[in-house]
Amino acid sequence: MIIWLASYPKSGNTLLRSMFSAYLFSKDGTFDFDLLKNIKNFPDFGVFKNLGLDTANENEVVKKYIYVQEQINKRDRNSIRLIKTHSALNDINGYPFTNLNNTLGAIYIVRDPRKVILSYANHGEISLEESLKRITQVGIIGGPKDPNNKSVIHVGSWASNYNSWKEFKKFNKYFLIKYEDLISNPEEVFIDVMKFIYKISNTKFKINKEKLKNVLKTTTFDYLKNLEKQKVFPEAIKSVDGKNITFFKYGKKNTGKDLPKYINSRLLETFECEMKELNYL
Repeated sequence: MIIWLASYPKSGNTLLRSMFSAYLFSKDGTFDFDLLKNIKNFPDFGVFKNLGLDTANENEVVKKYIYVQEQINKRDRNSIRLIKTHSALNDINGYPFTNLNNTLGAIYIVRDPRKVILSYANHGEISLEESLKRITQVGIIGGPKDPNNKSVIHVGSWASNYNSWKEFKKFNKYFLIKYEDLISNPEEVFIDVMKFIYKISNTKFKINKEKLKNVLKTTTFDYLKNLEKQKVFPEAIKSVDGKNITFFKYGKKNTGKDLPKYINSRLLETFECEMKELNYL
């Protein structure tokens, strides 16, 4: 069964996946970029193509979301599969993104939109104005012509993405992580989210302390930044000249406090309700 690692882009999904992949898929908890391949993306262009689906037809892809998830779960119905997504949990053209038959639970990572907008601009090499437009409007990313992501992803806006995944709260299958808490207290947050996974999978909670120690040591921003200098980060996007854009670039320097006043005002005006709910205001 699938446990979704869901988030709006640039919200900390990579950090959480790094921690999970190091803890679950390494012998000693030491992280390496190669481990990320154990946690797939959805929708994934390659998976849909391998199943013989018409990936050039967006409506056909959306129509087959549930079918593809059934094929993923079909391999072993009793196993847990962590899958990353930036999709909002909305019906698209009348077709659902997922259902309870294929989903065991959802872990949602949220980040202050004032930090998201800066990270989006820096890593996508776009202006703050363009970044503002993207996170405040319901939109999509990717597509067959996108060299960085061939899958069309219906991300929505920052707020609609966040609000949509709260649907799983009705079924006690929802766990919210604030990126800021993950940074300030990674051990406590990681243990809490592991407890959630054990709970919804009806298994007894246990933690390998030595392994967790190595996870925490090798998933800090400085460690990941140095690792990217030594190895190519497989999910780095390319600039217009074809070069990889550094992914682990700013870290804690991105405080979200240096935004132009008009952009900050627009964010507060658009996301005031959600930001207050999350204690960002």
